[in-house]
Amino acid sequence: MKWDWNAVSEFMPHFWDGLRVTLEALALGSLLSFSLGLVWALLMRTPSRWVRWPVGVVTEFVRNTPLLVQLFFLFYVLPEWNVTFSALTTGVFAIGLHYSTYTMQVYRAGIEAVPVGQWEAATALNLPRLRTWTAVILPQAVRRVVPALGNYVISMLKDTPMLMVITVLEMLGQARLFSQQHFQFTEPVTVIGVAFILISYLASLLLRALERRLVR
Repeated sequence: MKWDWNAVSEFMPHFWDGLRVTLEALALGSLLSFSLGLVWALLMRTPSRWVRWPVGVVTEFVRNTPLLVQLFFLFYVLPEWNVTFSALTTGVFAIGLHYSTYTMQVYRAGIEAVPVGQWEAATALNLPRLRTWTAVILPQAVRRVVPALGNYVISMLKDTPMLMVITVLEMLGQARLFSQQHFQFTEPVTVIGVAFILISYLASLLLRALERRLVR
């Protein structure tokens, strides 16, 4: 096996295109998973079981089915019911929905970790329920769960290559297409492997810095 730097230079324009799509899917998927996960967590704390039960069933179903199966269902099955989205939109929605069922549990743990005295103090001050959540409970809960949420961002990054199966040309998709066209697999696959390592490492450093800042 001989390493070909010319193949690397030829692949790099495709790599940058794939990196842009990967980061776009990661950013939008993370935003969706964090937002939807918080919604699930709040709905699970409502007094009505007619709300909690459907939310629990949906989130358990999503969490216990593979992301790959969900991608195939959303991209290949829904169009048969005249529900069609672009490949990237479908991928972002699938990743966001799938990981929201995990971030929901993170939020739940963060909310339950807020001392009971905080709830009692809000009640003693006669704060409205919405004000209690937005000004007292959620700021403390989110502060506790930021490191755990950051770990899920890294997990989502490592799952973005799955989007290749629904024709999204993220980094792995670009590497596969380039390899099939030029019959050179070692260079493009190695480049994206190194890219994933570097991005994950930089993300972990940012998470540690954020965690230290929150502790202070």
